[in-house]
Amino acid sequence: MGEKKCDTIPLINPSPSSSTQGTASKLQTIGNIMVSIVGTGVLGLPFAFRVAGWLAGSIGVVIIGLATFYCMLLLIQCREKLASEEELKETTTYGDLGCRCMGKPGRYLTEFLIFISQCGGSVAYLVFIGQNLASLFKLHGLTIASYIFLLVPIEIALSWIGSLSAFAPFSIFADVCNLLAMAFVVKEDLQQAIGGNFSFRDRKAFTDNLGGLPFAGGMAVYCFEGFGMTLALEQSIRERRTFPRVLAMSFTWITLVYILFGIFGYMAYGDETKDIITLNLPKDWTAIAVQIGLCLGLAFTFPIMVHPVSEIVEGKLKKNIWFEKLRNNDAEDSITRLEKLGIYMGRAVLVIVLAVLASFVPGFGVFVSLVGSSVCALISFVLPASFHLTLLGSSLSLWQKALDVFVFLCGLLFAAYGTYNTIIGI
Repeated sequence: MGEKKCDTIPLINPSPSSSTQGTASKLQTIGNIMVSIVGTGVLGLPFAFRVAGWLAGSIGVVIIGLATFYCMLLLIQCREKLASEEELKETTTYGDLGCRCMGKPGRYLTEFLIFISQCGGSVAYLVFIGQNLASLFKLHGLTIASYIFLLVPIEIALSWIGSLSAFAPFSIFADVCNLLAMAFVVKEDLQQAIGGNFSFRDRKAFTDNLGGLPFAGGMAVYCFEGFGMTLALEQSIRERRTFPRVLAMSFTWITLVYILFGIFGYMAYGDETKDIITLNLPKDWTAIAVQIGLCLGLAFTFPIMVHPVSEIVEGKLKKNIWFEKLRNNDAEDSITRLEKLGIYMGRAVLVIVLAVLASFVPGFGVFVSLVGSSVCALISFVLPASFHLTLLGSSLSLWQKALDVFVFLCGLLFAAYGTYNTIIGI
């Protein structure tokens, strides 16, 4: 294998602890995997099951879960291959792996896709908050876009806070509200089942909509997001040889929860299921409290989602020719002040741009499916399969090569058709 030149500054900086020995136990690693993967996307799964049918949606979630798990293992095998060539210390991120396989273009492609997916996730946060606030506070003349723009000053102020650790409690709070919302849906479903308000036969296993399955698949891919954290999660565990088993256990539980929640949500509300299941909750004080809690939690964790994007924008800003001239001509204190001003202005502009994009999104479910079908599919399936073939192709058996090629081609086809299908749906 020819040596790839990777002496370039990464777009996304690795964690400072990425090269240290892992200290996390198996239980802690399972928790980290859960937190990295499970997010607000799960609240859109019942809508995906409504579009595709409860059985079609379940099959889609299982297939996407298995494919994501397999491709995560491919990334681990790629790094182990590089470790045997004493290159592990330089291979700490997904972008590093892309660089080792394809040179600088591989790094830029990988990190560009992660950059776009982070922007997509940030926009999805704003859409989610806007739709929930609009359903709770139906004020005259205020649209979903109005609520999104009302958030902009708050998000700009939060983006100026230097320490991300300050937002950690709100991230945990948002996860708790997520669980409470899921519990409310299950409770509602059981109440309707006991009360005889719906018949199981009224809920379709497969719908007549041919685009339903790729739509649900795109939603499922988004729900299994967090792929860029694979190498960091594997590095964090104390006994690395146990990581595949821990990952398999985590994915089994996550997939089971996704399927059950999707089915429960669809069974509870049928054709009335909305693209965010919290919009179907009854307007009593407990359900409203959960919705408000979700919005608050996501509003305060938005800076965490947008942080990698800010890092890239600020890195490019500091390399600007105008900025370089200032460094040569001005005093140290002036440069520091200008740097801070540039960073603050850059973050403010970034939040405004994301809010403008969010204001044009027709709905949470459609947008999440689009992000999942496009960039997330490329990150989760196409790149890992191509990296694996590049690094280990000569040592793979025929069936392993065939499987990698199959994943690669299916990932490309799914990304193309899923994106086309979602855009046509819009």
